[in-house]
Amino acid sequence: YQKSLSLSVGTKTGYKLFSVTSVDKLDCIYESETPDVYIVERLFSSSLVVVVSLSIPRRMNVYHFKKGTEICNYSYSNNILSVRLNRQRLVVCLEESVYIHNIKDMKLLKTLLNTPSNPSGLCALSINHSNSYLAYPGSSTIGEIIVYDANNLSTVTMIPAHDSPLAALTFNSSGTKLASASERGTVIRVFSIPEGQRLFEFRRGMKRYVNISSLSFSPDAQFLCASSNTETVHIFKLEQHGPSGEEECPTWGSYVGKMFSAASSYLPAQVSGVMSQERAFATVRLLVAGQRNVCTLATIQKLPRLLVASSDGQLFIYNVDPQDGGECVLAQKHRLFGEDEDKEEGVESEGSEVTVPIQACPSYAATVAIPTTGPVTTTLTGYSEDGGAKKGEVIPEHEFAAGPVCLDDENEFPPVSNQQLSYGTTTLQ
Repeated sequence: YQKSLSLSVGTKTGYKLFSVTSVDKLDCIYESETPDVYIVERLFSSSLVVVVSLSIPRRMNVYHFKKGTEICNYSYSNNILSVRLNRQRLVVCLEESVYIHNIKDMKLLKTLLNTPSNPSGLCALSINHSNSYLAYPGSSTIGEIIVYDANNLSTVTMIPAHDSPLAALTFNSSGTKLASASERGTVIRVFSIPEGQRLFEFRRGMKRYVNISSLSFSPDAQFLCASSNTETVHIFKLEQHGPSGEEECPTWGSYVGKMFSAASSYLPAQVSGVMSQERAFATVRLLVAGQRNVCTLATIQKLPRLLVASSDGQLFIYNVDPQDGGECVLAQKHRLFGEDEDKEEGVESEGSEVTVPIQACPSYAATVAIPTTGPVTTTLTGYSEDGGAKKGEVIPEHEFAAGPVCLDDENEFPPVSNQQLSYGTTTLQ
């Protein structure tokens, strides 16, 4: 699934891209001085990176960071809250609308208007471009999930996942499972995709509500990790079943679970619901609580690891015992900035953001080129939500890059297209 990890860090004075190839090695592969970056997303191991800064929060800039060129930039009617991308689609989420672009030419394919208020920009896009599913809140008051097929541009299903509004969403690598948590943060549920059937239900805790900041499946979807504003990161195990529905390796716990499942049909819904929930398989006790953080599970040097990046500019790597679970052991801690740079960046402030997408990462060429924009400007009219002609929808500006830009590097992974692409600047209303 992944040979290594890529870490993207945005701060007040710029953003950095790191490569994690071993527990002890953290390489900075690119650094930009673009100020006040609060969104930075990279397309797997390609040179394409999407950046949004606080200085122009309605504009998304797409760069080829190795060549130091701007591929295009799009402006939207309101602030950009999140960006998600895979090899087929680029999704931009605003508070009450979602824009879906074709990543091959950045053409706008669909605009989902008047979506329920989503002030955090919560959404998830499957990294598997064959199952290019998009998930976003279907309600601002309860935990409904809309699953949308971003390839065929159609709604797949609505999942009534939680009683409270949603707080976190994530797909597994194949796009066949979706995990969710609500603002209460006590229960995490896993659903089958595209059917929307509930597969697993995990209880993070019963005594207090927490803000779950991230969910992430392991590459093989055997485990699911969850981090929050508390000092504990939880790892849950998704028990595998054989073709007949029986577990491949029955355990004492599995027999107890079956007994509870059988008994639950005779009990009130509230009681049976609690009985069906599983406790954490493994946990991590962070050194500091209250820091915004994100977590992910990955295989590094052929062993399972849990990575936690925190908003104070640190990356923690823990060893995970896939057989017995329990308390995970800290294997390494990396600082994302030097001590002097920390003071200059102010990475310990609440405004700093750290994002950790799981991405493939072969060798890289060092570069610090400054992005540029091409000179040609044109006005387009009759641009509809689905990319066809429709009177009344106008894109005032479209500025093309000075020269063709190759979207992907063929030596990094099979490119999306062999055709060289030239994009530009577009304003969407």
